[in-house]
Amino acid sequence: MPRILIVDDDRAFRLSTAALLRADGYEVDGAADGAEAAESLRAKKYDLVLLDMRMPGVDGLGVLEALRLWGDRVPILMISGFGTVDSAVRALHLGADDFLTKPVEPDVLSARVADLLERRPLLEQAAPNHGGMIGHSAPMREVMASIRRVADGDTTVLITGETGTGKELAAHAVHELSPRRHAPFLAVNCGALAEGVLESELFGHVRGAFTGAVRDRLGVFEAADGGTIFLDEVGEMSPSVQQRLLRVLQEREVTRVGATRSVKVDVRVVAATNRELRVMVEQGRFREDLYYRLAVFPIVLPPLRDRVVDIPLLVEHALSVLRSRRGGGGAERLACSPFAMRLLRAYDWPGNVRQLFAVLERAAVEANYDRIEAQHLPAELRAAARGGEQRYRVSGSANDERDAIVAALAQTGGALAQSAELLGMGRTTLWRKLRFYGLTPASGEEPGREETAG
Repeated sequence: MPRILIVDDDRAFRLSTAALLRADGYEVDGAADGAEAAESLRAKKYDLVLLDMRMPGVDGLGVLEALRLWGDRVPILMISGFGTVDSAVRALHLGADDFLTKPVEPDVLSARVADLLERRPLLEQAAPNHGGMIGHSAPMREVMASIRRVADGDTTVLITGETGTGKELAAHAVHELSPRRHAPFLAVNCGALAEGVLESELFGHVRGAFTGAVRDRLGVFEAADGGTIFLDEVGEMSPSVQQRLLRVLQEREVTRVGATRSVKVDVRVVAATNRELRVMVEQGRFREDLYYRLAVFPIVLPPLRDRVVDIPLLVEHALSVLRSRRGGGGAERLACSPFAMRLLRAYDWPGNVRQLFAVLERAAVEANYDRIEAQHLPAELRAAARGGEQRYRVSGSANDERDAIVAALAQTGGALAQSAELLGMGRTTLWRKLRFYGLTPASGEEPGREETAG
């Protein structure tokens, strides 16, 4: 029987909600404030926490932040009587899994609880920040869950995604979660080295193998024995290097350039590319047998434009890194204004997370490590964000739809008409979805009488 903890200083709400959930077949406990909640969470294991945002003493956001800092990934449904888009975004980027506004319709609450409990294994596995992978959006939760599934083994992994999406970070996460984490993790950029140099880097060489080979040299396959090799931009390999790599993957042994004997190696291979390897196979530019050896377990990293709700969390992480690098000198004041954040969320980010971090570093310098305002952002970003026609994608998943709605409301400051246009839906449809998801626009705007009449 799933166990649920309700944390709310409103006794009537606690009792009525507990009665509703017990009728649905759940075991329910209650806590009146953050201190009581902490005691309950230390004493018992819960499958779900319903957490009020505003309480005396430690509020709901404080409890939420503490839980995530402790590494506790119990699913959390935030509930607030003050449901603006800003509070929803704040709760979600701190690690809440869902958000509702009081008064809560019983059928809506029951449906949300059932949905979160059904998704609990995925939510508990998908920490918002592990191995440098940061994000709480649905696409990133799927990526992190995939990484955890494949990490505990030797399966070859192929990571694909646009430039700047964090493919090396994902490879690091696979390594850090694996039994090989105490052995070497060695990375090779296959697109940055000439063919002969790449062969020597990967497989090593013996003295006299070519001009300049004055001594024997280990390649990364031998140097990483027992650990993990990350082959970045694997689509740039020449046909001869592809053939040698295929043999290593098949035989688990490596022959140095110029040598006659092979050496057994125990390594895990994680490869990455921003190319369409299937297309390259069809064009005869990449070996089909090597492709299937590499793509045993594929992981696709989403572009930043498809995970807009992660931007506040990514921004805060980047600013914390910049504060620590700067140290003193007022760097602790470095922050991002709400309007600058809105522009960052509205931009399309063709360079993805890498571009976001570069823009923030430049903006921090422009702002003298104080508050980043819109004028500190590049002119092309301000123009594109303000004048762009970005539409948030809404998939069939309720969680993805809700994320898209929150992101669109955040960009438009809660304006219904503009948000509906971004989402590609009617204003009345958006209003109905807001009520279903327990959200209200920050402006408090409501549809006109003619829109709600039907």
